[in-house]
Amino acid sequence: MSRTNPRIELPASGGIFNADPTSRIRRARALARLLDSSIPVPGTKWKIGFDPIVGLIPGIGDLIGAVLSGYIILQAVRMEVPTFTLARMLVNVGIDTILGAVPAVGDVFDAAWKSNMMNVALLERHFAATGSAPPKRHNVVGVVALALFVLALIAIAGLALGIFAVRLLWGLKTR
Repeated sequence: MSRTNPRIELPASGGIFNADPTSRIRRARALARLLDSSIPVPGTKWKIGFDPIVGLIPGIGDLIGAVLSGYIILQAVRMEVPTFTLARMLVNVGIDTILGAVPAVGDVFDAAWKSNMMNVALLERHFAATGSAPPKRHNVVGVVALALFVLALIAIAGLALGIFAVRLLWGLKTR
């Protein structure tokens, strides 16, 4: 079992709009694969996804990646994962977004750091530990608002770092 692929088998469930945990995990896993490992690199065992490719767009590429990664975190909030696990997921996305915003080096890092796969693995571990026990009800709206706020801060920090790095490189080039 690796940190990005815990190999937990989920029972089959209904359509794409089901709210049960197995459907939520399936949708999150499909998005994580699309973002992190959907395109094999010819001649290697490496796979990249949509996230490092969209990260090549100057300025907003990593912001788009962070927004798409937010869906997996939203599923985790809806499944009422513990706050510590949610914080780990936000840190994974934060590292991906902030370091991915650095031109050139960040794009290589973005291809190697598979934050979405790690977050789905955390979500699957939580589901495996709790099973299908009914979740304890608490303020889900407050947790969603806090998670969205933190994601917005991460995206703004990544955008600011990208702008700073471009200005720094531009200043070095024009001297």
